[in-house]
Amino acid sequence: MSVDLKVKIGSMEMKNPVTVASGTFGYGPEYADLVDLNRLGAITVKGICPEEHVGNPTPRTFETRGGMLNAIGLPGPGAKGFLDKYVPFLKQFDTPVIVNIWGKVMEDYGRVVELLDDCETVSAYEINLSCPNVKEGGSAFGTEVAMFSRVIELVRGKTQKPIIPKLAPNVPNIAAFAKAAENCGADAISIMNTMPAMAINIETLKPELANKFGGLSGPPIKPIAIKLVFDAARAIDIPIIGMGGIFEPEDAVEFMVAGASAIAVGTANFIDPATIDRVIDGIAAYAERKGYRSAQDIVGTVIA
Repeated sequence: MSVDLKVKIGSMEMKNPVTVASGTFGYGPEYADLVDLNRLGAITVKGICPEEHVGNPTPRTFETRGGMLNAIGLPGPGAKGFLDKYVPFLKQFDTPVIVNIWGKVMEDYGRVVELLDDCETVSAYEINLSCPNVKEGGSAFGTEVAMFSRVIELVRGKTQKPIIPKLAPNVPNIAAFAKAAENCGADAISIMNTMPAMAINIETLKPELANKFGGLSGPPIKPIAIKLVFDAARAIDIPIIGMGGIFEPEDAVEFMVAGASAIAVGTANFIDPATIDRVIDGIAAYAERKGYRSAQDIVGTVIA
């Protein structure tokens, strides 16, 4: 039996439920020799703001037990740099491109969409409202429902393309933010970003990251992400892209059973880029074993 793996998010059709987490896959060329980019459901690129951004000083990453801390700080070429440098490469693939957008001030979100929206290669926008690694913007817009809603409404007014707010994990009620995103016209949401975290070198007595604090990703955060997806899925009708610690097909299926229509592989890309292929094949194999005609038949099947 052939399993239908397609996922629809607004006007964007993914050939399967697997994308990559923004910031873990560059802009595509970095992994093109390791992964068949035509196999992905979508390519989610690193964060783009209106102008070029340098990011945080080094060291910017630190390996923890079972996971990773990062404080990269969203370096990027800006909207024009992205259009000039990366779009010519990305347009050769039959894969939707989701651009993660962010801003230092609220108006930046609207500006970056205005700069990118005429580009046919850009299929959708993931609105970064939850990055803990920049001192301006980022998480400042994602932890208060009214501010969160204003950013989404601003972006919604600038584009007809699908918009996907990325929710902060460290909020008291994820369902309230998920519902606000839906009410403001979001086509989907993504859950979750990294958890604010820190590591200290006990010999130098200094933080391991130059930024002092960073975001924790990888397997340690997966149970948190699963619960957030479960809670959000009970509150909304729009799709969820789940992420956080997906290293094996079983991890991806668990997110889908909890309520995610699609998933993103993140930290695993740094360790084993073949994870993406394993996950795509594993979702199909699970659906077939369960007698499902579609991968979407997996979504929300948790008994709880």
